Amino acid sequence: MMDVGMDVVNNLGKEVVAIGALGTAAFGLVDSFKALPGGGISRCGFKHVRNAIEKLTPPVAALDKTELGRKAILATLESQWINGVDKSNQISIAKSLIKLRLTPDTAPALADATGVNAKVLTEVARKIQEGVSDAPVPAGSLPGQQDKNLLSPQELDIYGRFDLLLNTLLDQAYQHADQRYRNIARASAIPVAVVLAIVGACLVFNINFTNLKDNLDKLGMAVLTGLISTPIAPIAKDIASAVSTAAQAFQFGKK
Repeated sequence: MMDVGMDVVNNLGKEVVAIGALGTAAFGLVDSFKALPGGGISRCGFKHVRNAIEKLTPPVAALDKTELGRKAILATLESQWINGVDKSNQISIAKSLIKLRLTPDTAPALADATGVNAKVLTEVARKIQEGVSDAPVPAGSLPGQQDKNLLSPQELDIYGRFDLLLNTLLDQAYQHADQRYRNIARASAIPVAVVLAIVGACLVFNINFTNLKDNLDKLGMAVLTGLISTPIAPIAKDIASAVSTAAQAFQFGKK
């Protein structure tokens, strides 16, 4: 009797894993839609990145016609997003491109976006443009002895704050983008999983238009399987393992 019970548990575990595999397959199919022209559903998440970049790339006529123009930067970042480049690398590249745009003209807008002192950041941008040394001003040096292209302690502090806050803003944008994409992808995967489950049931049970009414129960089970497959996909193996472990515990208790 115990062997029969364990067989049922083992079969249940296999069924749970199979249902989870269906959800994983549906999610993978939806994820492949990123290859469609325009990026498919991935564009829904990228809008958070777009909003952040537009805020951090104030229009500059001299830059808009180069690879540092807003459109060029967005095109570069969107291609990386669609191709699934590692998120940390995407943030790093976005940050580098924005910092390359730091000039006395863009500094006030960037300072406003990151919440640092605009006057100091503008001076930092001027020094960078003229060829700055990132070494601090030597302690004890007189004003007349200071290199005009050396960053003062205050400028180093503001530039460090700007760098940190820029990274924070971009990381926040990419986190929101990734979360939105995953939520929409999971929601989109549910109807795909339902369709796959119905097709599978029709093939296994030889369901067609002539015997459709006689197999409504099987089709209903297929629909239910498709609906629950996506939510349990990430934890299917854990559920199967937990059910098996619980059954073994009760079996041991009966001895």
